[in-house]
Amino acid sequence: MSYAPARRRFLRAALAAPLAATLAPAPAAQPGLMKRPIPRTGELLPVVGLGTWQVFDVARDKAGRAEAREALQAFAQLGGALIDSSPMYGSSESVAGDLAAELGLHSQLFIATKVWTQGRDAGVRQMQDSMRKLRTNLKGSLDLMQVHNLVDTAAHLDTLRGWKKDGRVRYLGVTHYHAGAHGDLEKIARTGELDFLQVNYSLAEPQADRRLLQAARDSGVAVIINRPFAEGAMFARVKGRPLPPFAADIDCTSWAQIFLKWIISHPAVTCAIPGTRSARHVADNLGAARGRLPDEPLRRRIQELFERL
Repeated sequence: MSYAPARRRFLRAALAAPLAATLAPAPAAQPGLMKRPIPRTGELLPVVGLGTWQVFDVARDKAGRAEAREALQAFAQLGGALIDSSPMYGSSESVAGDLAAELGLHSQLFIATKVWTQGRDAGVRQMQDSMRKLRTNLKGSLDLMQVHNLVDTAAHLDTLRGWKKDGRVRYLGVTHYHAGAHGDLEKIARTGELDFLQVNYSLAEPQADRRLLQAARDSGVAVIINRPFAEGAMFARVKGRPLPPFAADIDCTSWAQIFLKWIISHPAVTCAIPGTRSARHVADNLGAARGRLPDEPLRRRIQELFERL
């Protein structure tokens, strides 16, 4: 059974408003996106965000920049908030910051980036540079700074504790993209000093569910999920396959929504951040933040189905 017609109807409706015609600010966020609280504060975040790795590294690409602008405007119009970047992502920080400024979105977005260097002083310089590129002066502070891939974690977290106290950043965290680092992430999560932890987790890379996600939940740490589609490899496994009948039971009209709903239905997960600069993919991904989620028996069924593909 195929849900392609329903998916097309959803995308047409979601993108009915012109996305790139003017420089006017996006309208207020549409109601209805599922949100989860940040454990430390109770602040609510939509459960699907936007990653920028590779896809926003388009400073010298006029067409790519236009696509990124359209995607960011669609993201905001449809109620998205968390956008994640890093200094290792080429021009992604400056592109995201400039586009958010053009569209008047800084007050709506929850902006996260990372520090990715050795040494306290180098970290301070890099974080200051990231905040300049992201134009955080337009909102007063950076929402979230994370230590990227656990590079010189102790030094940077020490700086960030002071910055958080001074109001320069609102939250601090750490990240990694590989299961080999899950043990180290768990140790840091259990110290109680983190607000956020970012980690890879998907049907193709489910290892975080062995211990790490529960450790984060036990410690009151918000969890951002990177690599939700395993860098797109998961779509190759379902290419040409119709959606399973249970897709309608959880209000899914695409494989992307099934993949994302499997992730965000885990109680420890705060937000997943698929990366794209396609406005249509943004609309499709945010569709996973609406409607019903799979319960635990259906989550196991989805995982078993994916493992058989």
